[in-house]
Amino acid sequence: MRIIRQKLDISNIPYPAEQIAPLQNILFFDIETTGFTAKRSSIYLIGCAFYDGTYFRLTQWFAEKYQEEKKIIASFFDMAKNYTHIVHFNGNNFDIPFIQQKCEMYGFSYSFANLRGVDLYRRIAPYKYFLKMPNCKQKSVEAFLGFQRKDTYNGGNLINVYHDYVNNPSDAAFHLLLLHNADDIRGLIQIFPVLAYYDMFNKPLRAKKVQANTYTDYFGVERQELLLKVSLPASLPAPIRFHANSCYFNGEGKYATFRVPIYQEEMKYFYASYSDYYYFADEDMAIHKSVASYANKEYRKQATAETCYTRKFSSYLPEWDLLVQPFFKRDYKSREIFFELTDEIKTSRDTFSRYAEHILQMMADSY
Repeated sequence: MRIIRQKLDISNIPYPAEQIAPLQNILFFDIETTGFTAKRSSIYLIGCAFYDGTYFRLTQWFAEKYQEEKKIIASFFDMAKNYTHIVHFNGNNFDIPFIQQKCEMYGFSYSFANLRGVDLYRRIAPYKYFLKMPNCKQKSVEAFLGFQRKDTYNGGNLINVYHDYVNNPSDAAFHLLLLHNADDIRGLIQIFPVLAYYDMFNKPLRAKKVQANTYTDYFGVERQELLLKVSLPASLPAPIRFHANSCYFNGEGKYATFRVPIYQEEMKYFYASYSDYYYFADEDMAIHKSVASYANKEYRKQATAETCYTRKFSSYLPEWDLLVQPFFKRDYKSREIFFELTDEIKTSRDTFSRYAEHILQMMADSY
């Protein structure tokens, strides 16, 4: 077994890691294997990086022979016991189960039970379309954040390189195998701030500024929109723009701005218990029987689900689930729902904070 240690030229990361744990308590790790199943293949390299207070330092355990797999696993856990959190990329699906199966095969008692895991892949995969990434591979996330790596291989390309190395060791093959793992670890640290996008969807947003804006559309029609500026839980490492359902999002740094159409028109509020209402065709509205029972029977009839409503001309904002009630619709069969932009709501920062979160969730669900 060979142990390689080096200092990485990374002294900080633009993300508040303390929201997860003190940076010195976090271990970044990645493994290299000769296949996808623990029973038929082996681990030949484990890489880990940690922060020493000034720089990140990389440790790699390399099995020069297949039989040294046991040693590198034991050495890895000997280091891991000093940390509380472990960061990986898709490790929940591959790296961790692979190592755990190897431990069972060798009769080791090692486990990840005392390490809280942060799987960057699992955290960011639900939002890959929002981030406009072609897929959620680690190299794609690196490219999205503007990082370029020296290594051009993937793990599958290097399997035969390792088999050749075991039979005919060479410095060229050795350094090639180390480089790929080192770049994976380096990339893991560099994309750690991608958690800011996860936080944006899963932690509270804070409305900072709310205003109505009037503009003229392409057809020369004067329209209104809501401009909503919010502060984000963590600064975004790369700006992002997105739009869905006539709503626009622009996030950069610590802040994001939403543009949402304001609809000034007449809409209908539908009463739930239509059996308790009469419908008056002349007024085109429903009135509760306790009030309308004395009206001339000639002008009233039993309300139905489609006619049990009252109409109101006002300013409305769209919603895609029941965030604010009461909700209004254009007609009974319409799937679109809206809430009235009342004077009370206009002064409620809490409502607009929740509304920003509501819009983001709609955007994430739009694909």
